[in-house]
Amino acid sequence: MTTRRDFITLLGGTAAAWPVATIAQQPTLPVVGFLSARSAGDSAQLLVAFRQGLKEAGYTEGQNVTIEFRFAERQYDRLPALAADLVRRQGAVIAAISGTAAAFAAKAATSVIPIVFANGANPVEFGLVVSLNRPGANLTGVTFLAMATIAKRLEVLRELVPTATAIAYLANPNNQIAEDETKETETAAHSLGLRFHVLNASAEHDIDKAFVSMMQSRVGALVVGSDTFLSSRKQQLIMLAARHGIPTMYYEREFAAAGGLISYGTDFADSYRQAGDYTGRILKGAKPGDLPVLQPTKFELVINLKSAKALGIGVPDKLLARADEVIE
Repeated sequence: MTTRRDFITLLGGTAAAWPVATIAQQPTLPVVGFLSARSAGDSAQLLVAFRQGLKEAGYTEGQNVTIEFRFAERQYDRLPALAADLVRRQGAVIAAISGTAAAFAAKAATSVIPIVFANGANPVEFGLVVSLNRPGANLTGVTFLAMATIAKRLEVLRELVPTATAIAYLANPNNQIAEDETKETETAAHSLGLRFHVLNASAEHDIDKAFVSMMQSRVGALVVGSDTFLSSRKQQLIMLAARHGIPTMYYEREFAAAGGLISYGTDFADSYRQAGDYTGRILKGAKPGDLPVLQPTKFELVINLKSAKALGIGVPDKLLARADEVIE
């Protein structure tokens, strides 16, 4: 016969066991490895966009998916080890975002785990996928088409600064697409009848030297190449461009928003959102080889009028009318 005391003891023991049982029954959340050449500090807005894409696909971090972040802090040589670490973690997908180097590091680390990339290079020409429509293997993603926008950047810069007869191009030689992007820029410059100077920078002091060289060569304008290191030095670049009076074209909106003269390029946040959506689709069972590589549909022309005024540049009305955003 069970007494009241026995019943309470039994009930208490059962209740105490419930949390353990509940924990044991909780399913393990799928893991997404996030590999980036950037630093965490300069990726905040892009991470918001990536998480938004995941959410659109039905996944929310901490609820039904876990994200393991690995940032190379703009040191490309760290990417292979970080990619290998994510492979050992045995995640469901690796999002190799922020450049070709991250995508290559992930590809070299695994041929099994699905990879979603987002970079500026043509993924077919660089051997990441066999075609844009049918990527094949374990990779797919988004291309920023950085090189496809180079000619347009130069045309806009020439329209803004018609007196410039010589331009400089600043590139990070450690970036895998730097050589091809430089050649593309040179071709576009020559087609416009511009003299062309190539300057390299992979460290902070290189940027200072580059501006000294530009002044010595009497360069009339500057184009900054697509690169995570150069992006991380945006304040230094903007300050030096203003100090030396060099009109500068950048490749992403954040430069113009921070005080740079003008930018033209892909809406990076939207590309990260698309990469997040693809990551979610793969978590649901889609095969990366069946998902076509996405190309950008949104390009942004941003003009900072305050910076233009400081440089003594009058922005043509036609150019202002075409701008997606004018910062005053």
